[in-house]
Amino acid sequence: MKNLVALVDGSRNIHLETRDVPEPGLNEVLIEIASVGICGSDLKYWAYGKCGRFALDGTQMVIGHEAGGTIVAIGQNIKHLKPGDRVAIEPGVPCKSCEICNNGRYNLCQRMKFCATPPVDGNLCKYYVHDADFCYKIPDSMTTEEAAMLEPLSVAVYACQRGEVSLGNSIVIFGAGPVGILCGLVAKSKGAANICIVDIDSGRLNKALELGAAHTVHCCKPGEDPQKVASDILSTIGSAMGPHCSIECSGADSSLSTGVYITRPGGCVVMVGRGSMTPSVPMVCAATKEVDIFGVFRYANNYPQALALLSSGAIDVKPLITHRFTLNDSEKAFETAADSKQKAIKVMINCQ
Repeated sequence: MKNLVALVDGSRNIHLETRDVPEPGLNEVLIEIASVGICGSDLKYWAYGKCGRFALDGTQMVIGHEAGGTIVAIGQNIKHLKPGDRVAIEPGVPCKSCEICNNGRYNLCQRMKFCATPPVDGNLCKYYVHDADFCYKIPDSMTTEEAAMLEPLSVAVYACQRGEVSLGNSIVIFGAGPVGILCGLVAKSKGAANICIVDIDSGRLNKALELGAAHTVHCCKPGEDPQKVASDILSTIGSAMGPHCSIECSGADSSLSTGVYITRPGGCVVMVGRGSMTPSVPMVCAATKEVDIFGVFRYANNYPQALALLSSGAIDVKPLITHRFTLNDSEKAFETAADSKQKAIKVMINCQ
C-alpha cells in the first residue's frame, strides 16, 4: 500500500505526493481516511502559509483536520477500538499530563499537537495515524462525511457552552459560514428562542433561514459604523435590551465591536472568529454594561456531545455540504471553497 497525501506551502497550490503508509505506535490507530472537510484555516495555509500566530515558514505541510474514516490497524493495548471500526477524528492531541490537561481544558495545552497546524501534518491523505484516545466510533447510521463535520460542530458546541446559551435565550451570531450556522443549530437545540444571524452574503443568510434562524441581517458594508449596524440588528430582533449572547464567527473586527454594542447588560460576547491581532474594541461600553468577553480556542470534551447531537437526529449537518471532490481533485476543491462565486458552504473531499 502507498499513501497519497495533499501538501500546501502557501502558494495557493496543492501538491500531491506518495509516501509510505505509517505504522501505528503504542496507543495509536492507522485510519483509512474516507472524508475530509475544508476549513477556513486550511484555506489560509493554502493561500498565505499562515493562520493567526501559526506559520509554515517556507515548509510544506499535509493539510486537513476535519476527517472521518475506518481503522485498518491498531497499536498495542488498545481495547476500545478495532480494525473495521468507523471513527471521527478529534484532531488535537494534548500532552495529557500537564496541569492544564489535568484540569480538563486540554485544548489550551502548550504541547498540543493539532492536525494541520505547523509543524504537525494533517489528514488529507489516504492513510493517517492518530492517538486512539481521540478517535470516536460512529454508529452505522452516520456517514463518514457527518463524522468529518463533528469537528466544526464541536466548535459550535463549545462556543454555546462558553456563552452559557440556554432555554429562552436571544442569540445573535456574526457570520453565516459553517461554524456560524452550526452555532445557530446548537443554540436552537439548547432552547434558544430568538436566533439572528448577520452576514454580508445573502445566499448564506437564506441557508441560515432554511435551517431555523428566526432573523437575518444583511450587512453589505464591511466598513459601516458598528453602532449603526448594532441599531439595525436590535431593530430586526425587536429587542431594545439586546441578546443574552453574541457569538462572533466572521473574523471581522467590526463584528466584535458590534457584538459588544448590542449585547444586553450582564450578557456575553463569544469570540470564535479570528480577526486582527489587535482589534479595536469598545471596552468602556463592555465594562459599564458588564458584558463578559469569552475566547474560544477549538474545543475540549465536546466531541461526545457533538456525536450525540448528530446520532440522535437533534442536528442535521448534511444540508451544509454543498460540494464534493476526490483526493486527486483537491486543488479544485480548495479553489472552489475559496471562490465566493461558487457559493460553497462546506466542501468535502472523498479520499477513498
